[in-house]
Amino acid sequence: MTKRNISLLLVLVMALSLFAGCAKPAETPGGSAEEPAPAETPAEEPKYSFGMVTDVGGIGDKSFNDSAWAGIERAGKELGVEPKLLQSTKQDDYPPNLGSMAQSVDLTLAVGFLFEDAMKTAADQYADKKFGVIDTVVDKPNVMSVTFKEHEGSFLVGVIAGLTTESNIVGFVGGMDFPVIHKFEVGFVAGVKSANPDAKVIVNYTGAFDNPDKGKEVALTQFQQGADVIFHASGACGIGVIQAADEKDFWAIGVDMDQSAESKKNKVLCSMIKRVDTGTYTVIKAYADDTFKGGAENAIELGLKEEGVGYSDGGNNVPAEVAEVVDKYSDAIIDGTIVVPSTREELESFKPVEIK
Repeated sequence: MTKRNISLLLVLVMALSLFAGCAKPAETPGGSAEEPAPAETPAEEPKYSFGMVTDVGGIGDKSFNDSAWAGIERAGKELGVEPKLLQSTKQDDYPPNLGSMAQSVDLTLAVGFLFEDAMKTAADQYADKKFGVIDTVVDKPNVMSVTFKEHEGSFLVGVIAGLTTESNIVGFVGGMDFPVIHKFEVGFVAGVKSANPDAKVIVNYTGAFDNPDKGKEVALTQFQQGADVIFHASGACGIGVIQAADEKDFWAIGVDMDQSAESKKNKVLCSMIKRVDTGTYTVIKAYADDTFKGGAENAIELGLKEEGVGYSDGGNNVPAEVAEVVDKYSDAIIDGTIVVPSTREELESFKPVEIK
């Protein structure tokens, strides 16, 4: 090939390259030109993270833990967060579960007064994290505490029991024998005695919160002693109390959540509502709103006035005339006319108040 032909060939190649560079991009079937795919943006880290450690009753107790988890799930839905859950099967699980949860989330909630010591240790160990605890007060700057006036709500169901019993014998089944459960017992006795001074209250404890068989055993014993209305504050043990009520045809009174659905024969007279869900939700809301305050001086206590306790009648078993009397007692407690005892010592000096 001559030098002249080689030169002509190079000119032709350059011209073809220039033409190709000026060509339009290929069009999509819709007629628009294809654009380069945008670079993928990394997923944003969740703004909030929180989880709950149960007590030994665990999820499925139809009471305390289930109520606490309901409040956390509500907060999770509102914030677009999937909360984490760790279940405890024994008290020795509390410290490692708190530590594991604190390492994976910013806010760790624990439910139950038995967490007090483990919570103090975790709060110190993970000082850069936030914690919430239900049913006890932990005086740490990174721990928000929520307690309840269980005695006020228990007083109301005590009034109902006192006005319902035909044998003039009612029962109380507690879980573990601790001051928090004493508040249920004492408030209940005060309510029974106010509505029915002649009534006798049998008090027994199961020693556990996770043993329905034990709850049933204690309730059957009280029934054999003449009790025809039995109130429990015993976590999952209360499932057994309600089973006993179905079998022997006496009235059971539920706790924490409306437990009417747990009876196959509609033998749950009413339930003392303790809004544990409000407690857990309140802590998470404070965390999300940046209004979180720890320390004993900022502990929250929820009673009748704050709608933290009360009663429910999901089975429609409380007569209207009884409900009217209960409403009067509730008003008297809220306005301070009646101060419900919260300890056994206070109960000894309490003078029953009759309202018709």
